[in-house]
Amino acid sequence: MQRILVNQTSIAQTRTEDVASVPLEAGQVRLALESFALTSNNVTYAAAGFDIGYWQFFPTGIEGWGIVPVWGTAKVVESRSDALDVGTRLYGFYPMADEVVITPQSEQGGFLDIAEHRAKLPLIYNQYTPVRSGSDADDHMRAILQPLLATSYLLFDWLQDNQCFGAQQIIIGSASSKTGLGLCKYLAEPSDRAYQIVGLTSAKNRSFVEDLGACDSVLTYDQISGIAQVSSVYVDMSGNSDVKAALHEHLGDALKHSSAVGLSHWDHFAPAKKLAGPKPVFFFAPSQVVKRREEWGPGEIEKQITAAWKRIAADASTWMNVQVHRGIAEAEAPYHTLVTGQADPKTGVIIRP
Repeated sequence: MQRILVNQTSIAQTRTEDVASVPLEAGQVRLALESFALTSNNVTYAAAGFDIGYWQFFPTGIEGWGIVPVWGTAKVVESRSDALDVGTRLYGFYPMADEVVITPQSEQGGFLDIAEHRAKLPLIYNQYTPVRSGSDADDHMRAILQPLLATSYLLFDWLQDNQCFGAQQIIIGSASSKTGLGLCKYLAEPSDRAYQIVGLTSAKNRSFVEDLGACDSVLTYDQISGIAQVSSVYVDMSGNSDVKAALHEHLGDALKHSSAVGLSHWDHFAPAKKLAGPKPVFFFAPSQVVKRREEWGPGEIEKQITAAWKRIAADASTWMNVQVHRGIAEAEAPYHTLVTGQADPKTGVIIRP
């Protein structure tokens, strides 16, 4: 099998490695990856690999080198489990590799990997959903958009759950990211909304965000001083410490909540320091899923997430071009483009091993 290894302390450094496939033990299945997406999500997984545990999902056995998880579709090609038959296709959380071994257990709507090393990791990442054979385009769109827009919708739901902290404006950092633009679109849906939506992005991506039409205003990072000093919430997709500090300084006590979501600007992230206004709080999407499952019962939040991401996916072809690369080794170049901040927001990257 082939896999991409990432230096855990210098995440822009990668290498492709050939390793022998491990024989299956009783209860295990082997999945061959058919396709997976590379997005800014994967940069966050690498940058927060130690803090949240992303390096633990697919251990390499090599000190200092890990595998970045990806979302995609795979097929069971060998089974020693009564839970899964050969030929079953599953959507879920996979290694950046051409195969993986899991220990499946049936659950409502799908399967759970109950491998011991994953037992204490967030449940949502251990779940696998059966998908029917269809067009490659459907698999590609699901892998690119579902994980990102699920986070977008959970952010929207969490903001509504907290009455948007009474804010008159919601500011989205890195609004050109797919998670950012998804949140902007969901925030724009309520006809009775009492807040303005402000998108923050780089100068090169400003017109892209403006053309999407979800923000009431779009500013570049050097225009923070132009943001209205009214009660605000900041949702930060990038982790850029300089931008965060400037925004906190500008808004001060008018900033009612500061939420940290992603680390796409990982190379501009610095350890927490004293900021004006509220202390930033990390938003962990699986926690909102757990809360809603307890309040609404199993399956309901998942239904809402599915309906929400499909609403945006319906017109994705008007603003996103899917770029397909073939072969595991071909994942290194687009990964580097993402990790160095050079990715085009209009591009969705798919790897087909």
